[in-house]
Amino acid sequence: MTGDPDPPAVPFADASLAPYRVSEAERDAIAAAIDSDELVALALALGNIPAPSRSEAAAAEFVFEWLAREGFRPRKVGATPDRPNIIGEYGGHGTGPNLVMTAHLDTESPSGIAHQDRFRYRPATLADPEWTQCWLDEDGKLRGYPISNDRGPMSCFMIAAKALKKAGIALAGKTWLTACPGEIGPEPIEEYEGVAYLGKDIGAHYLFHHGGIAPDYAIAAEGTDFGVTWNGCGYALFRIQIYGKGVFTPILEAPEDAADHPNPIYRLGAVIEALHRWGRTWEAGAVRDARGGRSVPKVQIASVRGGAPMDFGAGTEVCALYLDVSLGPRQKAADAMHGIVAAMRGIELDDFDVDPVVVRHGFEADDTEVAPLVGAVDAATRLARGTPVERANPVYSSMWRDHNVFNMQRIPAITTGMPRWRPTPADMASSALIYALTMLAVCGRVTGAVDGDAPTSVYGNDATPFGRAGE
Repeated sequence: MTGDPDPPAVPFADASLAPYRVSEAERDAIAAAIDSDELVALALALGNIPAPSRSEAAAAEFVFEWLAREGFRPRKVGATPDRPNIIGEYGGHGTGPNLVMTAHLDTESPSGIAHQDRFRYRPATLADPEWTQCWLDEDGKLRGYPISNDRGPMSCFMIAAKALKKAGIALAGKTWLTACPGEIGPEPIEEYEGVAYLGKDIGAHYLFHHGGIAPDYAIAAEGTDFGVTWNGCGYALFRIQIYGKGVFTPILEAPEDAADHPNPIYRLGAVIEALHRWGRTWEAGAVRDARGGRSVPKVQIASVRGGAPMDFGAGTEVCALYLDVSLGPRQKAADAMHGIVAAMRGIELDDFDVDPVVVRHGFEADDTEVAPLVGAVDAATRLARGTPVERANPVYSSMWRDHNVFNMQRIPAITTGMPRWRPTPADMASSALIYALTMLAVCGRVTGAVDGDAPTSVYGNDATPFGRAGE
């Protein structure tokens, strides 16, 4: 597979395509309604609730209570009661596109399963406070992984919706404000199976199918350093099992060459070299430069299993490598599997198996269909920051984010947000303003209406026509 040619020389974003043209007066009113101190306090309060994957309940309850207190009519929809999606809403007073804002509650961190974490992390890494704690440091930057990924962007769109409400701006279309579990993981594999280990399937996937939403557009609110991409990579995890013979240690005659050893663990060197060569070839051929983002898929061995340390007297007959393979938006797991099998066949082995134990394909929005949403973000960025929006760094279009879920379902979706690493309060306020202006630029405004607990029909006839400046 070879990389696609450079995208055509067309503008990345066109603010004139936004469904509704936001005025400077509206911008000023919304900006005045954003309280930077309140935003930081919210991000810190939410970020300091421990919420590793599989333990999102307390953070979900916090979001639910905040949305209820602020009048955003929240509800809970979950595959299990302890891991709900939280769904609030604002607008829906006229005729206009509907938008979903989504962010995930869980944060990357050690699993909390002690016997697992000790074989993955050094003690000093496990002790890092940024896994679970957030604070404003002496340099004026917000620290802590929960704020960076992803409750900082979540706080930004919560405050954005509140700012629209404070400014008295009622939306024609509806914006759903959603907080989901399980975006980071885990994945049910081997003995770690069943509902207890579900990740993405109970988050935005479940939200889309069972959350009572029908968006025209979607934004996965995550750190992108204010850039935008509508491409997203998927991934597959391949279990590569190599087989040999278990020989009782006292009777073992060790061969001179490790490749001749009956224990398959001794074959790992050759297998790793072959997979490494294949991985570099895959990476080189998988790069794709599209208008919506540059995707650079990567390959890495994730884990190794072989034998049983408490039962060590005869080696092992089975050893397995788990290979993490990124999949670009137009790649299939089958493409990778064929290459891995071919690489394995080039090694002298008794036997082997290759099984894809996890498969999640990547997706991308259609350039034309997503253009109004990107135009809305461009218009919002120009109003908020005085600069056009730019295509996000390739790292943000080379990973899984939940815009994939919506692009999978033919809902044009992007990911965009604040600086990913150690944002300042000003960065977060700027991101909140962009989100608020984007909600307005997508959904449009109903003049003379006030958002309350009983919105009028989304199909009313009193919306300000799109494409005209608001009042």
